[in-house]
Amino acid sequence: MARKTKAEAERTRQQIIDAARQVFHASGVSRTSLEKVAQAAGVTRGAVYWHFANKAELFTAMREHSHTLIEPADRLVLSEDFADPLDAVEQSMLAFFRVLEESEELRQTFEIMSLRCEYVDEFSTVLHEVNGPCLEFLGKLEIAYARARDKGTLREGLSPEALALDTISFTTGVFHNWLSSQPGERLRTEVPSMIRTHIALRRR
Repeated sequence: MARKTKAEAERTRQQIIDAARQVFHASGVSRTSLEKVAQAAGVTRGAVYWHFANKAELFTAMREHSHTLIEPADRLVLSEDFADPLDAVEQSMLAFFRVLEESEELRQTFEIMSLRCEYVDEFSTVLHEVNGPCLEFLGKLEIAYARARDKGTLREGLSPEALALDTISFTTGVFHNWLSSQPGERLRTEVPSMIRTHIALRRR
């Protein structure tokens, strides 16, 4: 049998990741075997093991692939295209929920991570990786709020560090409410308004 080209191998890898997301979402991570993923992907179990040593590694690949979808929103928070750093923070948050609304892949991935996975056994170390992007965003928020303070657009007496923690807590709460609600419900439709109010309370 002819050896697969690098491009063909990458297509197979992505095919497996896409199938894993569908099976994880439908069955839950703990009830998903690599055999099920192989069947859904239309490949052999050996092909799955060629690309991924275990289910945790496959889960991580799925998460990392979907994270690329929110990178543009993440970059906005420190963008210098905005005269006011508070506008950058606001637009970053709005963009995140917009892509969450528009992308089925991202929505499914976050539902798997938040609602369909138990972080025990082989997944006990994965939780730290899952929380990584949140901690990175926290650091960026601290920088953005410090810039707003230096530019004089931040309300006096507010600490950039405390505000960053507050925004992370706010965003996490809104995010989990969004995931647990249905399209058209207020916990989804009011998100842009809630974000604008959250940032408005920080403006000078």
